[in-house]
Amino acid sequence: MTRRRVMNILIKEWQVLFTDLNSVLTSTLLPLLIVGQLILYIWLVVHFGGQTILGQQVFQTAMEKLRQAVPAVAGLPVGEQFLVLLLNQFTFFLLLIPTMVAISFATFSIVEEKLSGSLEALLATPVATWELLLGKTLAGALPALVVTWLCCGVFLLVVAGVGWGHLSHLVLTPSWFLSLFLLTPAVAVLSFMLGVMGSSRARDVKSAQNMALAIIFPVLALIGVQVTGVVWFTPLLTVALALGIAVVDVIVLRMAVLLFQRESIVIRWR
Repeated sequence: MTRRRVMNILIKEWQVLFTDLNSVLTSTLLPLLIVGQLILYIWLVVHFGGQTILGQQVFQTAMEKLRQAVPAVAGLPVGEQFLVLLLNQFTFFLLLIPTMVAISFATFSIVEEKLSGSLEALLATPVATWELLLGKTLAGALPALVVTWLCCGVFLLVVAGVGWGHLSHLVLTPSWFLSLFLLTPAVAVLSFMLGVMGSSRARDVKSAQNMALAIIFPVLALIGVQVTGVVWFTPLLTVALALGIAVVDVIVLRMAVLLFQRESIVIRWR
């Protein structure tokens, strides 16, 4: 029964999502814009700022850790080594896609139902609070995750198209795939869970979005610590991080259930 109720919520949410042009454009154009900006930044840095950046001690440290993690890089010219370093950050930039989509989509989820009055009817059904919140989270996280993986394919095609394809084997490392298929789903669920939790507690969309913004700063921190060489995410460390975020997902779901206050929401929004 639990699976059926969660699936019903998923279907209901997808009917709303995929019939609204603004939601569809947000879920597709925004991720492509993020990928396009990243490729443009990498190209600009490599062609116009590479020598200046390479002269900084912090990036020399990052280069050393890259050579340790991917020994084959050491045989490349310094400029191409730096390019491999930048391309290796892409999976962490991918984490921005579900977080940005969550801010644009998940934060509207419950607030709009409060304002329209449809939430009261939903809460009158046998669906449990955790089933409701999990269903709404997965309804956004699953499409965002699929779009993220598709953007990864677009990125690899563009990398090959601009003449960097010969470096792909140095970028597609075990850590790269672990980040894509373990870390990204965990962050996607967390992003939408925070968005739904903020939406359930807020009286307007802006307040809900403020809570979802909290996930962006840790993602930016992950990018910063690796690109500067503070930490290099090996396969073991990537798995550990993904499992840690998965635990946080469960904790946030429990917190969201406690904060939902089902009965008071029905009374307050009548």
